[in-house]
Order: sequence, then structure tokens, then C-alpha cells
Amino acid sequence: MTKKQLTIGVLGFQGDIEENIAATRQAMEEMSVNGRVELVRYPEEMERVDGLILPGGESTVQSALAAIQRSLPVMKKRIADGMPVLGTCAGMIMLSKRAYDRVVGETRQKTIGNLDIVIERNAFGRQNDSFEADLKIDALGKSPFKGVFIRAPAVSEAGKDVEVIARHAGRIVAVRQKNIIGTAFHPELAGDARMHRQFLKMVLDYRRAK
Repeated sequence: MTKKQLTIGVLGFQGDIEENIAATRQAMEEMSVNGRVELVRYPEEMERVDGLILPGGESTVQSALAAIQRSLPVMKKRIADGMPVLGTCAGMIMLSKRAYDRVVGETRQKTIGNLDIVIERNAFGRQNDSFEADLKIDALGKSPFKGVFIRAPAVSEAGKDVEVIARHAGRIVAVRQKNIIGTAFHPELAGDARMHRQFLKMVLDYRRAK
């Protein structure tokens, strides 16, 4: 693969930031991609990246801080304009059009809204119900991918342009919509960079098309 300098941003307010940086760097090394990974928090920082990762963590905290820094509108516009984004767990909640909690019902959480899904927070239970499961994800090859589920959400409704790429126990746990990948699990904690490699392929395609 042609080496090309890329800049990948990881939303740096809260969550699995360092783990996503490490997984992205591993993917770059495996793919021989010349690039860098940096934290982004502010609108001007988000304007200069080629792709963005929204990490797992506390989605309400991340959304609130992004709203305070006026970063949500910039993310929304850049994603709408084609910039690839990977949202894991809390990150997928942030990308959704609507989120609710099976215990408290509808939330007032501000979301980015580019991903045409309705998402149920804590769909598999709370912290004590965290688990790992082998997932069949055709885009990542024949070997199963270890899904790490921590207070994981699930997709309850998906729009017609949303491709379901993984399920667990009958629930939708990973989707793709054009330049957006969303996972209910934490690929950054799997010790397996294949999901981040898939994301980097999208970023490379995006750069070539510009």
C-alpha cells in the first residue's frame, strides 16, 4: 500500500483515548501507513484531521464537553462532508440520531446525529454485566473478532442506508453507513487492530478522492 501521511484524530475529552491511539498506531504499522495520531477537542483541531475516532467511555460526559467547546457542529459538518469516523460504544451513541436508556427512558443527551440509528444505552446491562464474545464480522475476515462489551449499547432501529455488520444474541452491535463505522463494543481493547485497519482503509480512500 502506498505510504501517505495521514492525521487521525481521537476525541480527547474522556474514555479509552490512549487505547485507541495505540490501536490506530498498530493498524498503521501493520498497513505500512505513514501517519500520526493526535488528540482533538476544539473545532480548529477537527478541521485538520483526515479521520476521527470517538472512543468508548461516558457518552453523556463526552457529548456535554464537546457541546461546551462548540465542537459538535464541526464534527457533524465534517462527517456529512465525507470524513470517515469510527465510534466505539459511547462514540456510537454520540453519532446516533437518538439515544434512550432501557431504565430511565429517553435521554436529553446531545448527539451528533449523522448515523441513522436509534440506540439503546446499557442494552446488555450495567458494569457488572460486562463480557467478551467472539463476533463474526465478514469485512474483517474469517477469524472471529473479540468483542469487549462494557455497559454496551445496542442498535434498536437502523435506517435503510445502514449496513449491519455484526450481531450478538440477536442484537445489532456494529454498523456501517457510508463513511461511518459504529460498534457497541470496544475494538480498541481487543488486542486486534483489524477494525482500526478497516477504518484506516476508509480514510485512505477518502484522501485519494479529495
